[in-house]
Amino acid sequence: MAVKIRLARGGAKKRPYYRVVVADARSPRDGRYIEKVGTHNPLLPKDHEDRIRLDEDRIKYWLGEGAVPTDRVARFLDAAGLMKREAKNNPNKAKAGAKALERIEEKKAKVEAAAEAAEAAAAEAAEAKAAAKAAAAEAAAAPAEEAPAEEAASDEKADA
Repeated sequence: MAVKIRLARGGAKKRPYYRVVVADARSPRDGRYIEKVGTHNPLLPKDHEDRIRLDEDRIKYWLGEGAVPTDRVARFLDAAGLMKREAKNNPNKAKAGAKALERIEEKKAKVEAAAEAAEAAAAEAAEAKAAAKAAAAEAAAAPAEEAPAEEAASDEKADA
């Protein structure tokens, strides 16, 4: 018979309270169990002494009999010093999915296109500035045109 040390949920709706139980692996989560070996109240602060209560002697006995704790109970047992829990390593967990990779590639393409457009605009602005500078130099080098005489305009006013 496969025996597990696991949590059985109790308490009211939105007010969880767990019993740490030794149960047959085939029995339901909140169903029949062999023995209650502790409690867990997640509503209490993490440093509160009543948050996790364990009957260490009985847990040691059941571990000796071959009971396998669930991941959450193994965390509790590791914190209590009853067993060593190996940290799990899932290198694929942090990798982005296929759609996220597509979105990242699209974003990179947009950023590159915007950078190219900015470079092109800067080059055009530099060319326009150089052209304006050249036109100003030409204008300065060209002989100045004589302004039309205003005397002629004043003669016309005198005749009228």
